[in-house]
Amino acid sequence: MIKLYTDGAFNPSTKKAAAGILIVNNGQQLQLGQSLTSNNNHSAEFAAATLGFQKLLENGLQKEPVLFYCDSQLVIDSMEKRYAKHYQDQVDELLKLYDQFDLVVLEWVSDKQNHGAHELAWQHLNN
Repeated sequence: MIKLYTDGAFNPSTKKAAAGILIVNNGQQLQLGQSLTSNNNHSAEFAAATLGFQKLLENGLQKEPVLFYCDSQLVIDSMEKRYAKHYQDQVDELLKLYDQFDLVVLEWVSDKQNHGAHELAWQHLNN
């Protein structure tokens, strides 16, 4: 079972955004931070989730069960409903990736429970 943790971060004063992605597979961790072109925190959260699922696909892991952890209630709700009033383009992009997996369990977690991905995003945001 693969665990995927993602977090998006946005700094309104600098207008910078970043993603933090933590993938745990067979006791091994892959930690990624990446700059984003997002213009708000919600957009950054969707972009981070999209990048996380892209990384899993790049590694050929779509047949493995995935536990997806995200601290954005909007991202989790939008994936479950397959709809978001103001972010439908990003939801559609994310669902195209999500739908390629055999089994994904979505779970909202608090910031504290998403510490690894959160720290990766903020480290990359402040570089």
